[in-house]
Amino acid sequence: MISSAYALYFVFNDLPVYLRLSAAVLFGLVWGLMILNLDRFIVSSMKKNGSRWRELRLAIPRLFLAAMIAITISKPLELTIFHTSIDYEMEIMKHDDIKKQEEALAQRYAGDISLLENSITALQGQIDVATSERNALDHEARIEADGTGGSSRRGLAQIYPLKKADADKAQTELDTITAHNSPLISEQRMQLTKLHMMVDSMQQNIQRGAYDGFDKRLIALATISERNPVIATAGIFVMLLFLILEMSPVLVKLLSPRGPYDDLLEVHEHAFTNYRIEKIAKMDSDTKERLARLGVNVDFGSANTAPA
Repeated sequence: MISSAYALYFVFNDLPVYLRLSAAVLFGLVWGLMILNLDRFIVSSMKKNGSRWRELRLAIPRLFLAAMIAITISKPLELTIFHTSIDYEMEIMKHDDIKKQEEALAQRYAGDISLLENSITALQGQIDVATSERNALDHEARIEADGTGGSSRRGLAQIYPLKKADADKAQTELDTITAHNSPLISEQRMQLTKLHMMVDSMQQNIQRGAYDGFDKRLIALATISERNPVIATAGIFVMLLFLILEMSPVLVKLLSPRGPYDDLLEVHEHAFTNYRIEKIAKMDSDTKERLARLGVNVDFGSANTAPA
């Protein structure tokens, strides 16, 4: 009864506490009464007829049913006994689950983020290359103008205009590339910022509240049982305890000698059998008399009717 109420308390985890408690207590009482009557039926239906083999053959299905009941009701009690270790393990499971969700979310948008970052880098790289070329040509024009360049003559008419024209051309190309790439870079940076904000918002919305439930507790119990042999052994002994408790009525009935109850039961069943035979015979006799008055002969053995 206690184990079933405990299990049901975690099944309806989304309901308010008072509703969960009420439902758990009510179901626990119903379950306890059902198991009690089932045990009574199992024991009372076993009869002592002198044949041990026949009694054992009839007891095997009842022992199997008792074993299934014991295994079913022992598991919630294990959850209660090891609740401290289970709560600790569930915190670890919760952290791992959140981490996996965050990684999956980041991986989902990693391609879009990488594409935008690569595009921004490429566009900015074009501007940087054009800037470097412009700076180099502008430097050559300046040193040619002050006489420190390759000709070593200040403002040489044949070379300086050419260097200056190359620098101006590079500046024009830089202005063109900058005018084309800068809006794209700004737009893509905005898209990248929005994408990062969306991912951060979705990660914040990942369930971080109560991490509970009957299934999760069973998983946690299985995990700590695999990791800790002591808990696994203790769980086996809890199940064995309930196996003994559930199977003991059947085993006691099976191993006990024939007693007064069995004699009284046999007398009662025999009396009922005789009553049934007499009742059927009387009904057949009354029916024959009524049909005889009507001029009809009835053979009850072959169920054929014939006129007199």
